[in-house]
This record gives sequence, C-alpha cells and structure tokens, in this order.
Amino acid sequence: MSRVLCEQCQYPLNACLCAHIRPMSTSLELIVLQDPGEVKHAKNSVKLMKAVLDSLRVEVGETPSDFASLKAYLDSVDKPIYLLYPSEHSQSITQQRVASDAVLLLLDGTWRKAYKLLQLNPWLQQYPALHLELDAPSHYTIRKAKRDDSLSTLEAAALAIKAVSPNADVSPLNDALAALVEQRLNAMPVAVRARYGQND
Repeated sequence: MSRVLCEQCQYPLNACLCAHIRPMSTSLELIVLQDPGEVKHAKNSVKLMKAVLDSLRVEVGETPSDFASLKAYLDSVDKPIYLLYPSEHSQSITQQRVASDAVLLLLDGTWRKAYKLLQLNPWLQQYPALHLELDAPSHYTIRKAKRDDSLSTLEAAALAIKAVSPNADVSPLNDALAALVEQRLNAMPVAVRARYGQND
C-alpha cells in the first residue's frame, strides 16, 4: 500500500516539509539528469530542490535515447551550457565568467551512478565542465558518501548559484535541506543516529 504524499512537497504526509519550504527563483537555468534509481530514494535531495525551485527541470534516464528531448532542447539554446562535474579537465566555477542566465547541467546519483551517466552519454562532454570550490563538508549527513568532496545535488546547486551570482539568497535551499536532515535524524533510533555521527 503506497503512502499518501503531500500535494505540495511530494513527501509523505507524516514527513511533510511545507512549513520549511520557501520558493525561490534564479536566472541560472538548472537542469538535473537523474539516475532512475534515485527517483524513489527516500534521501534524494532533488525532490526537495523541485519544491523550492519551480523552474528546475529534471530529466530521468540513463542512455542517450532517454535524454533525446533534452539534447534537442540544448541544441536549440542560444546561451552558454556547462556541466557541473569535477574532473581533471574541469575549471573552477568561481574562476569562470559564467553568465547569470547560463544553463547548468547537474548529474544526480552516487559518484558511481554519475560517472556511469557520463560514460553512457558522451555528448555531455561537448560542454565545458565546472567544479565547485569547497570550503566546508557536506551538511547532508543522513546519506553516506565515500568521497570527502561529496555534496548532495541540492547543495551543489546552491553553491553554483552563489558562485555565479554572489548576491543571490540561497537560504531557501539550505534551510529546506537542514529541515529534511533534522527530520530524518530525529526519526532514527539512537543507535542508528550514532552511525551518522549524531549523538544526543
């Protein structure tokens, strides 16, 4: 029996986050390519991003055919397009003069899934790759990651918006994530919470 979802935030009614969601807008066009396995993941941050950013476009898939309509759209766009993905060829987003209305592509999934998306879709490599300059660890402590530079997709988007438009207020994204993390930690038994580095 499926759980009843809140029509606004799309989280289960007993985990509704509407009280913590403040809509925001950005001139940066954010598009998320999401691994299918992430769609129903309880700790995925893209659903929360969508609740805050109405303009967010999410494309779910794995292969080029899954992203055919997206690729056609990108081919028609008359503005810079970047891929937010750290690699040996990527440039720091803070050192690039990224237009405030540029298109920014984000890959949503674990590092392994994101890398797989990139390998299955070589057309993504036609776009300049950017990486973020991290000065603090991820606050998304409810989902474990093997790499120290791991961020949730929401955190990456917030940092990217701030890097491109330093005066932008990204607190609606960060506050929503903080509320989700607190809610999930509070729902965990003490022993489980301790595994995430949280103690009473």
